[in-house]
Amino acid sequence: MLIASIDRRRIDTMSTTPTIDVPAGLNGVIAAETAIGAVHGDEGFFHYGAYDAAELARTRTFEEVWFLVRSGHLPDADELAEFRSAVATHRHVPPELLDTIRVVAAAGASSLSKLRAVLSATAGFDPVIDIDVATRREQALRLVAMVPSVLAALHRLEHGQPIVEPDPGLGHAAAYLHEVTGAVPTPVAARAVEQYLILTLDHGFNASTFTARVAASTGASVADSVCSALGSLAGPLHGGAPSRALDALDAIGSPANAAGWVRAEMEAGRKIMGFGHAVYRAPDPRSALLREVAERLGGELVERAIAIEAEILVTLAELKPGRPLPSNVEFYAGVVMQSAGLPPAMFTPTFAVSRTAGWCAHIVEQAAADKLIRPSSRYVGPPVQ
Repeated sequence: MLIASIDRRRIDTMSTTPTIDVPAGLNGVIAAETAIGAVHGDEGFFHYGAYDAAELARTRTFEEVWFLVRSGHLPDADELAEFRSAVATHRHVPPELLDTIRVVAAAGASSLSKLRAVLSATAGFDPVIDIDVATRREQALRLVAMVPSVLAALHRLEHGQPIVEPDPGLGHAAAYLHEVTGAVPTPVAARAVEQYLILTLDHGFNASTFTARVAASTGASVADSVCSALGSLAGPLHGGAPSRALDALDAIGSPANAAGWVRAEMEAGRKIMGFGHAVYRAPDPRSALLREVAERLGGELVERAIAIEAEILVTLAELKPGRPLPSNVEFYAGVVMQSAGLPPAMFTPTFAVSRTAGWCAHIVEQAAADKLIRPSSRYVGPPVQ
């Protein structure tokens, strides 16, 4: 074997690059610089550029916030009108993709897997080698604008329904709801989904965002980098919690059952979906705003969710004293989306609708940095023979 000719005493010192030990999972490690946004978990605060993200969700449209993470500033009236026009134009699925979408829709796979398949088919449409920043930004704009239409088309075809053409007169969130359900949403429902999309557009170097940046650092296309991120999002520890939190509400049923259900789940060693967060030690600001959104939507599900949340928080405080486990964004996400008219199968895909905008901002930023992300590892296998 080739490795047998290597002086085994030198195996740990052959690298010319100094190495350092870091925490498992890279927790607390700064892997790159970004101007897009940041999360301050101890303070319960996150921002996009110079702006409080929760305040943006209260006061701005999705297109305005998407423009912000793309361009580094909020648009003026002319910039916003031009941007909205470009987005509306690019929402239409290219005709050459429709046959692919119809084939993929019939496959027995998850929505995210189907989206990856369709986006992989688009990767060959655009040049990758030696493209400039402006071209990559244009590719990113087209992809983010198209993703909601692709997801809606896949969903409707899977259920034997005709594809709904995007309405250029609707905002991004309203157009998505229209394409999924086939009905023009009420302003309240459209605004509820829009605020959810703004709150989940970006959130630091989470698993999928970091995956997108790793792919982009190799010079991969925007579509291929987004496909990499979608693979990370498909994992149950990242993108699947909104539907599972709603499943928990269904399993609990009445608020009177909440305490017993939590105790049984924790005794079985299972996590309580929708509570606690890997980064936040203070309350998740996204959860607080989504509760406001849910209350505005109203209905039996919302009332039950609020009552069950209160019971769960009391029980968790008893079972985990000294370890705060407040509700996180996922607890009310499913409640908001279902109350606004989206089916549970579209909860995680809707997360992808918003996060694709964040991923693409990071992809463009990382590609411009022109630095390959290539960490080292420590071999811990059997000794070399």
